[in-house]
Amino acid sequence: MNDTERTPEKVLRERAIAILKKRRDFRAHVLVFTLVNAALVGIWAMTNHDTFFWPIFFLVFWGIGVVMNGWDAYFADDFSEQRIERQMHRLAARR
Repeated sequence: MNDTERTPEKVLRERAIAILKKRRDFRAHVLVFTLVNAALVGIWAMTNHDTFFWPIFFLVFWGIGVVMNGWDAYFADDFSEQRIERQMHRLAARR
């Protein structure tokens, strides 16, 4: 058997590794999000905490990115072979 052959077991292993990497990266993203935003809120609290809560912009907009990253890591499915083939047929029909 040739090493370059993609057996079903190899394909499943590659997909599993890709999913695990996405989840690991998401957890790192959440950690950085939490630490940076905690520091920003701390800076706001130590300086002029009776003014406008400006860290809200970082929390909301970066938070949207964290949520999208989490969705991709835990809920987004890879494309099935059937969907890929259907799209290939659509592209071929356009020629």
